[in-house]
Amino acid sequence: MGFILAVIIGGVAGVIADRLMNANNSLILNVVLGVVGAALANFVLGIIFGLWGGNLLWQLLTGIAGASALIWAYRQYQRR
Repeated sequence: MGFILAVIIGGVAGVIADRLMNANNSLILNVVLGVVGAALANFVLGIIFGLWGGNLLWQLLTGIAGASALIWAYRQYQRR
């Protein structure tokens, strides 16, 4: 159940980040960027600030931040 919830939250975070950054990516790419971004942001925040886990809102906010960072990196990669 945890994996399914992570994919759903990551997908929602990816779609929100896509809309915030006007990226117009596909839904699949949004879900992937959201899930990977959420995992990466949670890991980094856990190491730097000791903030591990949290409630669903925290997971969504870190997912949006992580997905936004990955969308920015993806744009930089596409420019080359």
